[in-house]
Amino acid sequence: MYKDFRSDTVTQATPAMRRAMMEAEVGDDILGEDPTVKKLENMAASLFQKEAALLTVSGTMANQIAIMTATRPGEEILLGEESHMYNLEVGGIAALSGVQARALKSSCGKFEAADVRKLIRKPGIQAPVSRMLCLENTYDLNRGYPLSPAYQAEMAAIARQYDMFVYLDGARIFNAALALQVKVSDLAQNIDALQFCLTKGLAAPFGSLLLGSREFIARARWIRQRIGGGMRQAGHMAAAGLVALETMTERLQQDHDNARRLAAGLCAIDERLTDMDLVLTNIVQIDFASVGKTAQFVTDALLTRGIKIKLIGETTCRMIAHAGVGPEDVDEAVQAIREIIR
Repeated sequence: MYKDFRSDTVTQATPAMRRAMMEAEVGDDILGEDPTVKKLENMAASLFQKEAALLTVSGTMANQIAIMTATRPGEEILLGEESHMYNLEVGGIAALSGVQARALKSSCGKFEAADVRKLIRKPGIQAPVSRMLCLENTYDLNRGYPLSPAYQAEMAAIARQYDMFVYLDGARIFNAALALQVKVSDLAQNIDALQFCLTKGLAAPFGSLLLGSREFIARARWIRQRIGGGMRQAGHMAAAGLVALETMTERLQQDHDNARRLAAGLCAIDERLTDMDLVLTNIVQIDFASVGKTAQFVTDALLTRGIKIKLIGETTCRMIAHAGVGPEDVDEAVQAIREIIR
């Protein structure tokens, strides 16, 4: 079996999740009759201190539903140039919502306030309306920067000056909260709506939760139906999400520790391979340029040793710690990389 460091999305459901899925009490969710889905949505809303929640198939679906709910065709959203919504959702912003996106540059995951103000459109007969500011936490799927409540509040305050909706793609928000030593509800303050994934560090096999006001979620539920996201006996999947929220959040510290262990091991080979100061959650980015190797060469060589990592550039790769890999797997990967590049 491969040791798979490509992503925390490769995690497998725990035995407790599998039992819960099998034994779940279910009903027709489109008709609002699935008690397990309702329990999960209510738990999520309470945890993040939002009025309501909606179970969706994926983070991408949740993000796109949020944009469709909060905007009208021809309007504009602001988001990060490295963000998932901008790069990895198949052009859904344009195809599904008919809005255009303006990308913000970031430094360690943060936008400069002046840059945000500059990109917000002034009202005018020829200008689209700047309707939505999209944040992401953790930011950059190849870095995993945790962004503080204070920073988010600063960005939200700017957006509100221009009557903009504030949205947070919180796919790995539990990692961010752990790294910052705050509650996830602290990261949901000053945010109009957000989503988080059950299928990454929390290791559930299905789903993301979209959260916001009752009015927002009511419309989002209608839009989810429009794009084919309505579900019948979804309680089987929601049951795994309940177990994830109950049992998997605290163990994320192990992933952060393993990421630091990995980074330290790489730096012991060559301190230029990664930047320890940028390993803040469970993601480690590696650059093999300093040792004269291409990323393709290293990933191919590791594959022959039963280790999978993600190629992200000509000389760069990403490795993510998750519930499916332990410290011994990290040490094995470090040793394999040592032998390959020497």
